[in-house]
Amino acid sequence: MATKKTTETFEIKGEDLVKKVKELVHEGNIRRIIIKDKNGKTLIELPLTIGVVGAVLLPALAAVGAIAALVTECSIIVEKE
Repeated sequence: MATKKTTETFEIKGEDLVKKVKELVHEGNIRRIIIKDKNGKTLIELPLTIGVVGAVLLPALAAVGAIAALVTECSIIVEKE
């Protein structure tokens, strides 16, 4: 049985980026998060597998934090199942 994938896009300011990524991860049904700059260039792609929580996410969140410091506006593309 094939699962249906859907995507959502959020336009967000850099200062809110880490908070939004944390919220999305806690939803639990996220398969991948892609962060793009305002010109559409992919900055980071985070594949999320079921059960990824806590310490495993710390390096990814640190990278997201570094990106947030560099960009003023970005897009978060969320792939859900």
